[in-house]
Amino acid sequence: MTVTSSPQFGAPERIAASSRRPATLGAAAPGTISLAMGEPDAGTPTAIVDSAVRSLVKGRTRYSPMTGAPELREVLAQKISAGHPRSTTASEVVLTHGGSAGLAAAMLALVQPGERVLIPEPTYSLYADHAAMVGAEVVWIPALPGGSLDLETLRQEAATARMIILCNPGNPTGRVYPAADLAGVGEILADHPDLLLLSDEAYGSIVFDQLPFVSALDLAEVSAQVVYCSTLSKTYAMTGWRLGFVVAPVSIANKINLIHRTINGPLNTFVQDAALTALEIPDEDLQTVTASYQERRDMVIKALNGIPGVEILSPQGAFYAFPRITTTLGSDEMVARFAEAGVLVRSGSEFGPSGEGHVRLSFATDAASLDEGLRRFAAAVRDFP
Repeated sequence: MTVTSSPQFGAPERIAASSRRPATLGAAAPGTISLAMGEPDAGTPTAIVDSAVRSLVKGRTRYSPMTGAPELREVLAQKISAGHPRSTTASEVVLTHGGSAGLAAAMLALVQPGERVLIPEPTYSLYADHAAMVGAEVVWIPALPGGSLDLETLRQEAATARMIILCNPGNPTGRVYPAADLAGVGEILADHPDLLLLSDEAYGSIVFDQLPFVSALDLAEVSAQVVYCSTLSKTYAMTGWRLGFVVAPVSIANKINLIHRTINGPLNTFVQDAALTALEIPDEDLQTVTASYQERRDMVIKALNGIPGVEILSPQGAFYAFPRITTTLGSDEMVARFAEAGVLVRSGSEFGPSGEGHVRLSFATDAASLDEGLRRFAAAVRDFP
């Protein structure tokens, strides 16, 4: 367990002091293959794009309601209610400028300076940046060797914490937390009524091998303490459209919405119209996309398992792999070596203290680029000291 205290100066300085995120991936040489970005390769489905175009042609370019389009909030509430034991109303849905704005608004609304935030890691680095922005104290809790949550440490730290932040399925590991892990978190919440769970489930529709996925929305007995954050970016390949949503009890949702609308104002009307079309896409079509990611996951595992000094837990969801590489090089140094070899990846240290010694690669790119990128990756590793 690692504790990161918050220096007593302004938010920009706090973020700069604590952030592990690179400001830029740097200029890439011509012909370089990027396995660094978490962005679906196929592009937004035509039906969604056409819906946005029709909306624009109709003049749907004016301000939308500050709380988001009522119809979209209602459709999301119905979809959540149908898929989970949590009965959800439109008043519990907050529409946000992408998942990132939802996460930031939730942190600003619910966490006070100096309060402790428990972050199981390795995980998405933006959570710690948001905590720094607030002036909260981050407590890093490394995963167990098999990738499961360290529930015992979470229990020990819960009494003095305000929030737990989960990424499920995980970025960068592709870990899907089993039902026992989620049940354990639910028990911790039940024992500490003032403790909140912020569950980032941006990749919740991308799960492999027919593995059952348990959402934080399934923790019905502690639903009053659960804040669920998601986005249309990954499921519907709408990363640049910037539309996410948060689900929380009304009293919490209102606080999050107040912060979000104060900072961001209303969302784009035509984007919300397109989102309604996205939500009509049949589950069978989404499963086809997931199957394509699973095929690419299998390509990654086959390639990496044959490289001496490389260890990896097979990703169970999302579209990332997080290999550990035995070398005298640090993660940042490995990233530089890979770039010289013509393939871009992310430094494992970006994703928490236990990420050192790892790199993250994305298999959201097309199969041909992935195959060549993996070939370059393997060649570079063989030259590591």
